[in-house]
Amino acid sequence: MKGRAPSFWRRFLKRFLKLCGLLVLAALLFLGYANVAPMIASRGRLFDDVASVPHHRVGLVFGCDHRIDGRENLYFRYRMDAAAELWKAGKVDCLIVSGDNRERYYNEPEAMRQALVARGVPADRIVPDYAGLRTLDSVVRAKEVFGATEVLFITQRFQNERAIYLAEANGMSAMGFDARDVAGSGGYKTHFREIGARVKMWLDVRVLSTRPKHLGEKVTLPDFH
Repeated sequence: MKGRAPSFWRRFLKRFLKLCGLLVLAALLFLGYANVAPMIASRGRLFDDVASVPHHRVGLVFGCDHRIDGRENLYFRYRMDAAAELWKAGKVDCLIVSGDNRERYYNEPEAMRQALVARGVPADRIVPDYAGLRTLDSVVRAKEVFGATEVLFITQRFQNERAIYLAEANGMSAMGFDARDVAGSGGYKTHFREIGARVKMWLDVRVLSTRPKHLGEKVTLPDFH
């Protein structure tokens, strides 16, 4: 009996470690799949040259804070530059600026509107979406609140890939124009967080059937034809 006890625990430990290894492998495979899925969904739908972008009635610009720790947020600047460039090239008829308006003094859509007007985009071609709390909310609201089933997303490539995946899952036709990315430590941190964001994206679509926090009344986009 005394001789069998150590043997039992050795077998138990060996099986336990094997199970842990399989769980870790499964988690890594899932992590990899969730992060590759948006790349596959967006293949052939992303552009970084304005001249090659097909015309769209609606462009959707994703919001972010225009300043971080008192400094200019380059993600914000590059998105506004990209949206204004598309407008001036006649690639979009109107722009939805979708972001967070969580409190009185935090208003991403208004900051985007002002930045675009300063870049020469007419104010009557800019439509604010004040309930774009996250990428999923912005994408689904574009269809269900603003009636846009065909959209050109305007943001950095990593978010465009995720947005196109979400659009496809919600029956939308979408393309993306890639704004300039941000280099340095800030860019590395954002891309690291994107790994988790893509796992959440997959769970939202395939498991949780997540809906936007706010929907509300439908909004008619301007028609300039």
